[in-house]
Amino acid sequence: MIYLNGKFMPIEEACIPVLDRGFIFGDGVYEVIPAYSRKPFRLGKHLKRLQHSLDGIRLKNPFSNDEWKNLLEQVIAKNDGEDQYLYLHITRGVAKRDHAFPVNVPPTVFIMSNPLLPPPAELLVSGASAITALDNRWIRCDVKAISLLPNVLLRQLAVDMQALETILIRDGFLTEGAASNIFVVKNGVLLAPPKSNLMLPGITYDVVLELAAANRIPHEVRDISEAEVRTADEILLTSSTKEIMPITSLDNQPVGKGKPGELFARLHALYQDYKATNMRGGHSCGCSHS
Repeated sequence: MIYLNGKFMPIEEACIPVLDRGFIFGDGVYEVIPAYSRKPFRLGKHLKRLQHSLDGIRLKNPFSNDEWKNLLEQVIAKNDGEDQYLYLHITRGVAKRDHAFPVNVPPTVFIMSNPLLPPPAELLVSGASAITALDNRWIRCDVKAISLLPNVLLRQLAVDMQALETILIRDGFLTEGAASNIFVVKNGVLLAPPKSNLMLPGITYDVVLELAAANRIPHEVRDISEAEVRTADEILLTSSTKEIMPITSLDNQPVGKGKPGELFARLHALYQDYKATNMRGGHSCGCSHS
């Protein structure tokens, strides 16, 4: 069951006009929100990021935060599974094909739910492989735009090599993954690239840094060179659907000892504890909540 423009319906019955600007121009934004035990995870942070994306394309938010919360809870209730991930998709609506913004056109709002499956256990034990590629996307990667062709092409490079992810390098420095944020561990220090217009501000990225701060794990937020990526002791991948995963092979070369490292194991355990406590409505590890 999905939500589309004021109605709940089976996804098979959903239709979008061919002149929708999302279809014609990719003129829209999206957000992905995990829900554990039928409760959206860090909803306030996700809605804040959604607002940032809408502001970035100059599209008015169609709902208040309370209205979004109500809609999302209804979608969760109408679908099976205790753990789900919600996909929100907002376009500038239906209008004749013209690059200029249409006037007084209601946006298209689409919400669907999919099962949220935990990362494969074998990847948590042995780690995953990744490749590197030149980051050739536009310079507003902080906007979660639906026009994802560059990300699709970059991710397919990894699929072609039977790897999990493509790690992106721009001007000699790490930005992020094609569909994830990337952390590097060097000499026991967790390194994170700083938020900028060249990367999407990940919600799980924030949680990892909060956990590091709350648990006195040495960490730095700074530019990370390609050389530091290639000589890392550990590489960690984070996203709302993959949570925290270890990368143990990069461009067919072992990362560190070629197996998940100690800092991954610690942060993964802390994240699972934080997630469980947060879903019960409590506070964990001294981290901030929203």
